[in-house]
Amino acid sequence: MSAPRPIALSCGEPSGIGPELAEACWSELGAALPFFWIGEPRHLPGSVPHVEIDSPAGATRAATRGLPVLVQEMPGPRVPGVPQAAQAAGVVAAIERGVALCQSGEAAALCTLPISKQALAEGCGFGFPGHTEFLAHLGGVPEVVMMLACPELKVVPATIHIALEDVPQALTSELLEARLRITHDAMAGFGIPRPRIAVAGLNPHAGEGGRMGRQEIEMISPLLDRLRGEGMELAGPLPADTMFHAAARARYDVAVCMYHDQALIPVKTLGFDEGVNVTLGLPFVRTSPDHGTAFDIAGKGLANPSSTLAALRMAAELSAGAAPR
Repeated sequence: MSAPRPIALSCGEPSGIGPELAEACWSELGAALPFFWIGEPRHLPGSVPHVEIDSPAGATRAATRGLPVLVQEMPGPRVPGVPQAAQAAGVVAAIERGVALCQSGEAAALCTLPISKQALAEGCGFGFPGHTEFLAHLGGVPEVVMMLACPELKVVPATIHIALEDVPQALTSELLEARLRITHDAMAGFGIPRPRIAVAGLNPHAGEGGRMGRQEIEMISPLLDRLRGEGMELAGPLPADTMFHAAARARYDVAVCMYHDQALIPVKTLGFDEGVNVTLGLPFVRTSPDHGTAFDIAGKGLANPSSTLAALRMAAELSAGAAPR
């Protein structure tokens, strides 16, 4: 029997906690869940051994001896907490290599460590709002969905990395329909072929009959009614402030919210250390930890690998066709 294909782990921002997380995850997983890190070996803290590999095919054997590393050369040393502009292009290249290896079938899935959008924009003119949009571009798909998942909750923001003042105009019926359809179809990968989807309103109290906004009446409700007619099980639009207590969560499998913080605050409150970011709608599996670069603790040995471990495990389960726990 051939060995399972390994997971690609892109390095993320070198000056953040990514290199520490890579080593901590190998310490926990070893060869039990083979993955390889794409990055500059000199940026690793050196608390565990690493083994340079020529291709993903060598990762499983290498993982018995150390952290497998597919070298992505970058100029200069790692400076914890201080991004180096010259390394930005290498960070982007590591993501591109991870995607290419998934597309070629050499890697089973891609797990991405956190990037600094500001550092990449300033260092190499990175023109995407975030990882999600860049991966959609690399995957050649027009629409993807960002899902945040922890054991207690799965949630999708309909709009993502835009200013709050821009949300009402960006939140069109076409956009919301695309997000709902992708979410609905992707839940089969989680072992839920007929998902119950809770949909938040945009306004406080879901508009309260038009007194606090009319998007629910004029756009969201008519769309949900039409999709229910196709057989989707949709609840809403619901007041967002009553959607996330335990009894409410028991009534749905995934929640779709209207903007970034409406979705991310509850999932990060419920499962900050175990949260996983999953991109739905890509032609390959992609996960990432649900936190940022943590410049303030980089290099101090304080990074918690729980979210990255959860992301690697979910990537392995999704790519193998097993419903994540």
